[in-house]
Amino acid sequence: MLSTHKLAQVREASCHLRIPNVGEFFIAAAGASGALAGLVFVALSVNIADIIRHPHLPARAAATIASLILILVSSMAVLIPQRALFLGIEVFLFGAYTWWLQVVSARNGFQARAYSKRPAWEARLNAALGQAQTLPFIAGAVFLIAGDQCGMYWLAVGSISVFVFSTLNSWCC
Repeated sequence: MLSTHKLAQVREASCHLRIPNVGEFFIAAAGASGALAGLVFVALSVNIADIIRHPHLPARAAATIASLILILVSSMAVLIPQRALFLGIEVFLFGAYTWWLQVVSARNGFQARAYSKRPAWEARLNAALGQAQTLPFIAGAVFLIAGDQCGMYWLAVGSISVFVFSTLNSWCC
C-alpha cells in the first residue's frame, strides 16, 4: 500500500510531465475554434429555415456553437496571467453553461425522437458526445480550483474532444 507521502510524490510527478509550448497549444485552439465557430454560425444562418423545422436541431445548434466558444473563451482565459484559482472559476462557469446547453440539446433530442422518427441510438450518441465535450473542461476547472496544475491537461483534452466530437456530431447524426 502506498503511503500518503509516496502518493503525493506520484501525483506531483505526474503533474510535472509537461507538454512543451502549452501556451502555443491554447493560442492555436483559440484561433481554430474562433474560425470554426464563425463557419458554423454562417452555415446555421444559411440553413435556419431547415433547422427550425426539426424541433431538436435549434438546441443542438446552440450547443455546438457554445462548445466551440467554450474552447475560445477557455483558451483566452488560459493565456491571461492569473492564479489557477481564478482560471478554474472562469472555466467552470463557461463549462457549466455549455454543459447545461448540451443537456437541453439531449433532452430535446430524446423528446423529438418520435416526431422525427430518429433511432434511439442516435439520440443516445448525441447525448454522450455532448457530455464528452464539456465534462473535461469542468474536470479541469475543478482541478485548477483545487490548486492542481494537471487541470491544464484536462482543458487540452476538452479542446481536442470538442473539435473531434463536434465534427462527428455535424456529419453523422
